[in-house]
Amino acid sequence: MFITNVNLVPDVVFPCLDEAIALPGVLSRLPAGYRAVVADNGSTDGSADVAREFGAVVVPVPQRGFGAAAHGGLLACTEEIVCFCDADGSMDPAELPLLVAPVAAGDADLVLGRRRPVSRTAWPLHARLGNAALARRLSIRTGTRLRDLGPMRAARRVDLLALGLTDRRFGYPLEMVTAAAARGWRLREVDVSYGPRAAGSHSKVTGTVLGTVRTVRDMAAVLAR
Repeated sequence: MFITNVNLVPDVVFPCLDEAIALPGVLSRLPAGYRAVVADNGSTDGSADVAREFGAVVVPVPQRGFGAAAHGGLLACTEEIVCFCDADGSMDPAELPLLVAPVAAGDADLVLGRRRPVSRTAWPLHARLGNAALARRLSIRTGTRLRDLGPMRAARRVDLLALGLTDRRFGYPLEMVTAAAARGWRLREVDVSYGPRAAGSHSKVTGTVLGTVRTVRDMAAVLAR
């Protein structure tokens, strides 16, 4: 049984690879009391220094890969609730309380942000189509009704660690959902805004066709397991 506390203040994991340009805007939007944990995946543009200037805890993660960075950040967290958020400026950390509230209240085990583009350029067509295809496959396999596999999410730290996630590439976010569904977690989506990446951001996931292809490939491998 959950001990509910709607006033819980979470850690927020930001997987990061060369996001020095985007980090000031991202970290300055973090709600009061939330602690940023920037998982630096080998940045060479001074991202770690920028993150520290804005009060973030910086965790070096030498193993390359989105999943490696996300999991390295999770391992460094200490608060009861952990959030994940992209560091490229496409998502607004100010909306994280929308995801945290159902978890803190004991009404959901994993809450994902369903991305709502704020402009036509915010979410490229190739990325939306890849996401939709994976969401459909996930629904068939697990019986969930999720419409987005967005990277902004919240759950309890001990529960996330107990999932035993092993993917260290772009399949990590999907593996989290499939593992949670297999354990009967209560999954929920809430709408969040989704904008263009910060100018000059080096997002490795949905910013390019190649990034989308890599993401779909890694996530499809998770579904095939």
